[in-house]
Amino acid sequence: MNTLNAVSPVDGRYRSKAEPLAAYFSEGALIKYRVRVEVEYFIALAEQLSRSGQWAEADGALVASQAEALRDIYRHFSDDDAMAVKEIEKTTNHDVKAVEYFIKQRFDALGLAHLKEFVHFGLTSQDINNTAVPLSMMECHRDVLMPVFTRLTGTLHAMAMEWKDIPMLAHTHGQPASPTTLGKEIGVFHYRLLAQLEVLATFTFSGKFGGATGNFNAHLAAYPAIDWRGFANRFLEERLGIMRQQLTTQIENYDDMAAYFDAIKRVNVILIDLCRDIWTYVSMDYFKQRIKAGEVGSSAMPHKVNPIDFENAEGNLGLANAILEHLSHKLPISRMQRDLTDSTVTRNIGVPLAHTLIALASLEKGLGKLILNESALSADLDRNWAVVAEAIQTILRSVGYPNPYEALKQLTRTNTHVTAETIAAFVATLDVAPEVKARLAQITPHNYLGYKI
Repeated sequence: MNTLNAVSPVDGRYRSKAEPLAAYFSEGALIKYRVRVEVEYFIALAEQLSRSGQWAEADGALVASQAEALRDIYRHFSDDDAMAVKEIEKTTNHDVKAVEYFIKQRFDALGLAHLKEFVHFGLTSQDINNTAVPLSMMECHRDVLMPVFTRLTGTLHAMAMEWKDIPMLAHTHGQPASPTTLGKEIGVFHYRLLAQLEVLATFTFSGKFGGATGNFNAHLAAYPAIDWRGFANRFLEERLGIMRQQLTTQIENYDDMAAYFDAIKRVNVILIDLCRDIWTYVSMDYFKQRIKAGEVGSSAMPHKVNPIDFENAEGNLGLANAILEHLSHKLPISRMQRDLTDSTVTRNIGVPLAHTLIALASLEKGLGKLILNESALSADLDRNWAVVAEAIQTILRSVGYPNPYEALKQLTRTNTHVTAETIAAFVATLDVAPEVKARLAQITPHNYLGYKI
């Protein structure tokens, strides 16, 4: 498929940015993860049945000797193998059953033909799907998403430290407010992201494994003496690295998956806030942007250098969160023991994560193009001397001066434009000790900053 023919921009225009997710959420990846779960289940089952005396010693030894060859079925799983599974599916009209038949074909070549009926033994398709999908999510989270999130927080921390001494006029309700520092304002986003990434860093992915209605009916019917719950717990935790949900219907409860989507959504909301703030600072000329030779900002206005990276990031984060919201709301709801609405929905898990990844790439690119325009920040502070009124009236309160708030209110609201001279003249009229006047005279919009970060 040529990217020009893709219906979704995830696999078209933005394919290069979303490419890493193909190994986890493409159709081929889903098939490979299913094969992996089926193979590992067969090996674990063989060990259990051999250990409990349910299998002949020779069969147990045979599987043990062939275990690594069996694992090679998924280790070396190719596009041709995926196509072979899809070809079987044309007949079965069932995607998981097609995987089972594919594996059984491989058993013939490995001398395990007489054990083929222990492939997918006692399972329903959701035992495979509800372990394969969270497994793919866990590995994508570890290998793709967390490294990018971590790199972004590192970038923000470096920016916060670099600009911690740069005074900046704050704006509350869109109006000039007590000054801050540029580094501190960037640091706020670093702080918020770290808190959410700590949640994600310790997130536990879980899956369902328990047969047609979650009760191990078939397993217990065949081998009633075996502790199948204990077996399944060990299988998911030790072989796959995910936790097992102890009580389920035919499908997993999806509560943990919903929590993960909500956690990603919270990160994205913080990033949308960051995009909008940086966009606004660019519009205020606090930042210039590095210009790349040949780039065009506007097809009509040659002078423009638009903050398109932040706009692209914001748009993709919004798309991601819209889908994440649907996933977290829909998936935990299923009619009685199972309906099929989760099946088509879970196939789209990669889509919001792709939009998140696209947004992160744009955001990193945009942050890398920023050039601090310190003169603009300084000029804005010089135009807004009224913001030191808070400092003056608070100091006057501390020394017992009568009605200081009202006095500063009168000063700042009756003067059309408060300047350094306006403030100096006001301080000169105050009936306070000389040392207090000296303190007041030293206050400027450039040094009234509080803690810098």
